[in-house]
Amino acid sequence: MGNEARPGLRPGPARDQRSLDPHQTSSSLRVRPAAFAVHAVLIAYTLLATLPVLLVVMNSFKSRRAIFGNPLALPGPDTFSLVGYAKVLGASHVGGFFLNSITVTLVSMGLVLLFGAMAAWALVEYRFRGSGLLALFLSIGIMVPIRLGSIAILQMMVDLRLENTLFALILVYTAQGLPMAVFILSEFIQMIPRDLRDAARCDGVPETRIFFEVIAPLLRPAIATVAVFTIVPIWNDLWFPLLLAPGEATQTITLGIQQFIGQYVTDWNGVLAALSLAIVPVVILYLVFSRQLISGLTAGAVK
Repeated sequence: MGNEARPGLRPGPARDQRSLDPHQTSSSLRVRPAAFAVHAVLIAYTLLATLPVLLVVMNSFKSRRAIFGNPLALPGPDTFSLVGYAKVLGASHVGGFFLNSITVTLVSMGLVLLFGAMAAWALVEYRFRGSGLLALFLSIGIMVPIRLGSIAILQMMVDLRLENTLFALILVYTAQGLPMAVFILSEFIQMIPRDLRDAARCDGVPETRIFFEVIAPLLRPAIATVAVFTIVPIWNDLWFPLLLAPGEATQTITLGIQQFIGQYVTDWNGVLAALSLAIVPVVILYLVFSRQLISGLTAGAVK
């Protein structure tokens, strides 16, 4: 009786004998090579971006003979040397170069974030005649490199008697970073529910308080993204410091490193040590803002 089937019930197929859809199987097989190719490209790009940095840092701890003898080898007991760092830290003006770079970078970043957020808020929240043309004008600033106007910028700074000043660099870098900042921040502001602003207005909150106390705290991921995109080009720039502030008192670290590069002889120990020290602030910045940066880059990708 135990082996007899109950009346009215049909025996179903066994679980381990379920037929597989051939379309699902073929699609899953197609996804795997695609995912593998994407990961391979990302890994190759990561190696391409990080290996030169590691090579610079690694060779900065080696003697000059070891740098040219085997640049890909790790520093060993026979090749380890701190002569480059001793030259860089012993130079009297290197500290001033770092201070100039930090001052220009932080002040420019603050102005870009402040004016960029306020401009993005105005373009998104208030519709006025010419707002579309103004947004188009700012977007052109992303596509057209600011270096195309280097001669006009230099002439303007000379007329204003701002040559060889950090203020000239701050003005240029602020103008350079504003178009991208407005573009990124305006996209984030559009994602903020309008009910929050309307509720604040119903309570009689002024527009300035709505921006600084309601909107700005919600823009932290976007602000971190803009901050990284602003700081890195400013810190690494050599063109405008060489053009606008070549004086010894106003040189940035990227321009100050050039003192170790001569016409006939180059002090590679000093160059590599200075470059390694110049990388440290950017790495610290990424470690501080990495979480906000990733959330800012991926915001809007999934709704």
